Amino acid sequence: MGEGSGQVGQGLGGQRGSDQVREEIEETRQDLGDTVASLAERADVKGQAKDKAAQAKSRVQDKVGAARQTASAKGGELTGKAKQASPDSASEGAQRAASMAKENPVIVAAGAAFVTGTLFGRLLGRRKYRNKARAKG
Repeated sequence: MGEGSGQVGQGLGGQRGSDQVREEIEETRQDLGDTVASLAERADVKGQAKDKAAQAKSRVQDKVGAARQTASAKGGELTGKAKQASPDSASEGAQRAASMAKENPVIVAAGAAFVTGTLFGRLLGRRKYRNKARAKG
């Protein structure tokens, strides 16, 4: 048998005590356990993929939330600007049309009759065309 078989080992100051050896063994076990856990974590590709997907999802949700807030703020701002701009122009247009109708009622009536006749003619023409197509088919 060799020189080291059966002996615990010697340190710098002589022979080590059994308590010291037990402590070193426990520390080595702890280090080995940490190393195995680290290697298992590196080897867990599925877990890493899930983690990266969760991180990407979180980043996208943050960006979407920020975009929604920005869009909401811009939408409110644009709505306010549109309300400020359109009531005046819309009311002016309505007032012009009303005054024009009051000044020239015959022209407005003729225009309305023309539009009504055109709409009825188109609707009746389509209906007649459909009925002919059904009768042939």
